[in-house]
Amino acid sequence: MSEPTAPTTIPHPLTINVEDRVCYSRFFLQSTGQLTGDVPHARGTVRKIIPVGSMLLAVIDWDPGYFCPTKVNIVNLSKVTPERGIEESV
Repeated sequence: MSEPTAPTTIPHPLTINVEDRVCYSRFFLQSTGQLTGDVPHARGTVRKIIPVGSMLLAVIDWDPGYFCPTKVNIVNLSKVTPERGIEESV
């Protein structure tokens, strides 16, 4: 029996793909009271998408110096691009 293949494109208001740069979303940071410190500044690259029930987890390779969880629910992420900066889903 072969292992199911994870999608590389996430059904999310913003399209987040493997190899995209991401950060925690403003909504997530505000809802958890993390307005200061390292977490709001953390940036990383999505390396893999893992389906878990009805949600999708992104495996993130965080930039050096940030000690955040490596698996994050994609609804808690925003995309970061050089051209547009942080793209929020809401």
